Parts: sequence; structure tokens; C-alpha cells
Amino acid sequence: MPVNDLKDITIIGGGPTGVFALFYAGMRRATAQVVDALPELGGQLTALYPEKYIFDVAGFPKILAKDLVKSLAEQAKQFQQPIHLAQRVVGLEEEHGHFVLVTETDRFPSKAIVIAAGIGAFSPRRLPQVCAEPWYGRGIFDVVTDPEDFRGRRVVIIGGGDSAFDWGTQLLDRAERVTIVHRSDRFRAHGATIAQFQAAVSAGRADLFTFHELFDIKCIDGADHFSRVELREVKTKTTREIGADVVLPMLGFVSDLGPLAEWGLTLEKDEIVVNSMMETGRAGIYAAGDIVTYPGKLKLIATGFGDAATAVNQAVHWIYPERKVAPGHSSNMEIFGQKDD
Repeated sequence: MPVNDLKDITIIGGGPTGVFALFYAGMRRATAQVVDALPELGGQLTALYPEKYIFDVAGFPKILAKDLVKSLAEQAKQFQQPIHLAQRVVGLEEEHGHFVLVTETDRFPSKAIVIAAGIGAFSPRRLPQVCAEPWYGRGIFDVVTDPEDFRGRRVVIIGGGDSAFDWGTQLLDRAERVTIVHRSDRFRAHGATIAQFQAAVSAGRADLFTFHELFDIKCIDGADHFSRVELREVKTKTTREIGADVVLPMLGFVSDLGPLAEWGLTLEKDEIVVNSMMETGRAGIYAAGDIVTYPGKLKLIATGFGDAATAVNQAVHWIYPERKVAPGHSSNMEIFGQKDD
């Protein structure tokens, strides 16, 4: 199994908190790296709502989630610290006086660990129908990163939550046709978004099938893509076929702490208990962002950034006791080409 170079800090999680921690470590002249289970940077911002605006990030009246991820990545890139994606953590070891973070394929030696894993390792819920499995990545996509990929295509969305209706409305002007399929007539999405999609249905621009589920996928024998899907009415068991080029299962995500729960950390309802210094109770391991809990904790991107700064500053001081915890003002830092007036 490949062993990577020893770093001062390994950050678990590539969401906004983790990426900002990577930048902050570079600012503190610490070597660092991000390890994340998802194939793309950004965590929930990329996986769940890249095209939605965020309004409560300081300095931005509003910003698309995907653009915030892009800006954070650019900020961190100036220190040329590595980001390792599609790396699912399976364990943590100690050897030769430092930690070794173990993934399914690699080993990452590190003097300290900062856990910024959001809600933990999470993956999309997959469609339960056996007929769907062969088509994942070939017409069935459970994560949308670029809505332009579906321009001019007939899109069927399975689900009744925010993601289903958010993508349903956002694809209306791109797709040839958008259809939402849900097993009931009760939705878990924002009322305004539901109303917007229902208005499109009333105008003949989209379709909404309640009390229906995916039953089969139809394609010409030997074809590498499908052209129709068969839906089944859950009460009467009758079926109908509709044209479809793409199926987007929006069934939510499954998340858990995985091996982190076995690292000797203090946990409370699947969250890591930390003190005001983001210490987890195990020396050398810090945590930040949505995965932590402490009195008054707010699960916001804004507070995640503050958690990240605290965790990194404490980690740097723990590794290098001669370095102060307080970094000083960035406007006076030599690392940015500035000098104290």
C-alpha cells in the first residue's frame, strides 16, 4: 500500500471547513493535506446543492455553492498543498511517534489530525430496483455537478425532497423534459420550490407522477443507453412507460462516522465533543465544523471557518511549541509578501 510523505497536519474532509483549514495551515507555514471520500472537492456544497445560492458567508451578498468551493480551492492552492479525493478512511494508527491515516488504498503519515468531515462519510442512497444497478454512470447519476450535462435530454428525477425539486426546477430550461416521480403525494421540499415545479406541470412544461416508482428500464437490445423507463403505480400496480434519457435518484444520503467512532474520541449523538480549542480529548487530534459539538455550537459555514482556524492554530502549536497560538494579522504576514508597518 503506497505511503505518502509525512505532513504536519492531515485534514479529514474536503468540504468548506476542510479546504479553509488547508489554506490556514499553509498560512501558518505547516505542511498539510486534505483526504476526502468523495470524488470531488466541496463536500455537501458540491454533492447536494452546487447551483444554490448561499447568503450568509461573510463578504459575499450571495454566492453559488459551487463558486464558493472554487474560491476556497483557489485560496488554498497558493500553498500547493495536496488534496487526495476518493479516499475512504478505514483506520488510524500510530507509529514512530506520529499518526498514520489509513484509507482503502493509501497510508498518510501525519503529526496531527484535524477532522472536518461534516456529517461524516456520506454516500447517496441507491435505487433499490435491480434493473437500475447496471445503468449507474451510464444514464443514472445520483450526484449532479453540472446541469449543462443534461441540456436537451429527457430527465426523470426520483424523489420528493429538496434535492428532487431543486434540480427539477433548475433543469426546466435546460432539459427537453423533466419528470419527477415520487411514491406519495407528500413532499419534503420547500413549498415555494414545489409550487414552482407544479406551475411548470400546469403549463405543460414538466410532469409529476405521485404514487409511482421506478419499475424497469427499457433499451434496445445491445444499446449502451436507455430510451424509456417503466413506472409502476404503487397502489394499483399498473404500469406506464415514459421517454427518458437520464434518471437522477434524489433519495437522500446515508452518513456515518465509520472508523472515527473507534478512535477514542468523546462522541455525543454522532458528533465529536470538543473544547474551546477544538481538542477532541485525544492528543494531536482536533476537529472542526459540522461534525463537532460544544456549548453554543452553530452548524454554519461561517462558524466552521472559525473552528478551522482555531483547530489549525492549536495543532501547529502542539507540533511546534515554540510557535505562538495566535498567528497575528494576515495583512502583516511575510508569507503574503507583506511586512509590519
